[in-house]
Amino acid sequence: MLIYLPTKINIRKARKALQQGEVIIYPTDTLYGLGADIFNKEAVKKVFRIKGREFKAPLSVMVSSLKEIKDLAWVNKEQEKLMSALLPGPFTFILKKKAKVSKILTGGKKTIGVRIPDSRICQQLSKNFPITTTSANVSGFEPSLSIKKITKEFSQQVNLALKGEGLTGRPSIIVDLTEKPFKFFRF
Repeated sequence: MLIYLPTKINIRKARKALQQGEVIIYPTDTLYGLGADIFNKEAVKKVFRIKGREFKAPLSVMVSSLKEIKDLAWVNKEQEKLMSALLPGPFTFILKKKAKVSKILTGGKKTIGVRIPDSRICQQLSKNFPITTTSANVSGFEPSLSIKKITKEFSQQVNLALKGEGLTGRPSIIVDLTEKPFKFFRF
């Protein structure tokens, strides 16, 4: 597995790998994530297999703007106002998904989790190109902040990783915006 510093050239390499259906490891503002093109069903399935995760458990999506969230999910003015105040940041918002979003990605649910991490790397990786964002660990095990440990664990399934700094080590706060009152989880 190749581990790259997150330069512009290397982020372009990572985007190209994603566009070719590969899964990558990348840093967010919270943890390292496993990324795949959300519109490539085989790549999304590969993320589930790598994590040892059941297909009924949804994967969240990383985008770079509120406009991109609105392309994937139904957003009303109240939801938009809250997201505008908190993003970018360590939040995953649950919204009602649009039909273009695969049921494989959402575990058959009618909702989608969306994030805009406070990270230059994430912004560049996902600009106009939504990708999966799920912690880079086997389901049921604690995520690691060590890129060496993560790449060793996934060396047979992933070919490219971007190294990061300043990860908090805490998973994102989940905010369910599908019904009122809005609910906050995992904080």
